[in-house]
Amino acid sequence: MCRNIKTLFNFEPPVTQEEVQAAALQFVRKISGFNKPSKPNEAAFHAAVDEIARISTRLLRSLETTAAPKNREDEAAKAKARAAQRFGP
Repeated sequence: MCRNIKTLFNFEPPVTQEEVQAAALQFVRKISGFNKPSKPNEAAFHAAVDEIARISTRLLRSLETTAAPKNREDEAAKAKARAAQRFGP
């Protein structure tokens, strides 16, 4: 999985549309191999990002869990600690 795509389900506060759009953009970049598409591919690239964002939003809204929502700040601190352990301070 692309390292820049983060888990978006079951967070407090809930995911924003901007976060879903950013994840969709990273996904399309990864599978297409384009960081920025050429002019002939631009429309298809942006259409794919929009469609994946819509589908992702629908998925996130339909998921259910009994687990308590995760705190964004706590999860970010854990990720930072894992990175420091892995790559050094």
